[in-house]
Amino acid sequence: MAKLIIHIPCFNEAATLPTALKELPRQVPGFDAVEWMITDDGSTDDTAAVARANGVDHVNRLPRNRGLAAAFMTGIIAALRAGADVIVNTDADNQYDPACIPDLVAPIVQGRAEMVVGARPIADTAEFSWLKKRLQAAGSWAVRVASGTDVPDAPSGFRAFSRDVAMRLYVFNAYTYTLETIIQAGRQGMTVTSVPVRTNPALRPSRLMRSMRSYVWRSVLTILRIFVLYKPVRFFALCGLVVAVPGVLLGLRFLYFYLTGGGAGNVQSLILVAVLLISAVIIFAAGLLSDLVAANRTLLAEIRTNQLRAELEGRAAGVQDGHGRPAGR
Repeated sequence: MAKLIIHIPCFNEAATLPTALKELPRQVPGFDAVEWMITDDGSTDDTAAVARANGVDHVNRLPRNRGLAAAFMTGIIAALRAGADVIVNTDADNQYDPACIPDLVAPIVQGRAEMVVGARPIADTAEFSWLKKRLQAAGSWAVRVASGTDVPDAPSGFRAFSRDVAMRLYVFNAYTYTLETIIQAGRQGMTVTSVPVRTNPALRPSRLMRSMRSYVWRSVLTILRIFVLYKPVRFFALCGLVVAVPGVLLGLRFLYFYLTGGGAGNVQSLILVAVLLISAVIIFAAGLLSDLVAANRTLLAEIRTNQLRAELEGRAAGVQDGHGRPAGR
């Protein structure tokens, strides 16, 4: 029996959650069961009680607010343990039109993709400022370069995951999960696609965008972090070249003056050449070390995936055995 679980990370969403839940489907083509799940990220209001009162099947509660990325990962693991074959993640502020969920999961049901990202009509979204639209485009570009995918709206939180993809995901960024999960899926050779989705008028201001200055700063840091984590050799090589090229040019200049008899007055240039070239070597070495760390992180992620898969298979065997433990014990 194929099961779809629709997951919503929540933080103090008692006011908006009923609206978001109102239009969620209970039947989706390709699935025998559709269940709802929320992850209450340390809310101080009645989010969990409101969720239960509005028919949510699974409620996860974190003891304190840990941020969107932690709530997302908590929900993904809980949905897998609840037997989800496909997981849809959406927002509690009703930003995304729930009627688009069948379109979102269709590529997975049809076997054409393993992860699907809903592409919002950003150019036509009045709530987004010109600068925010440019930053969204920059973030999507960085993700396309780092992941090898072609997702036009990488920051979109409206997305669907197959069971296998969900088991392989792990978010290192405490701020948001949107960019990093696409990169991980793309670098692991999974099929990632995108479908156009509709949006609803905002019910409240964005929790991730406390101010435009904060949003710009965090967006820039996130993009830089993407390249440092997932393209370390290229990133540090470019940084090293920025330092090495002036050093080489200054060195050639000093050599010219030295050979023409004017090198005695350019000792400062020689010292600067040495500093720049040594700095470039250190930066290149940092790139190589970062690449080794990235390889180790990939290995640890694979170990985590295998452990999670073994746990889920054990749970499934226990259910089939009827005793809550793996069959044969």
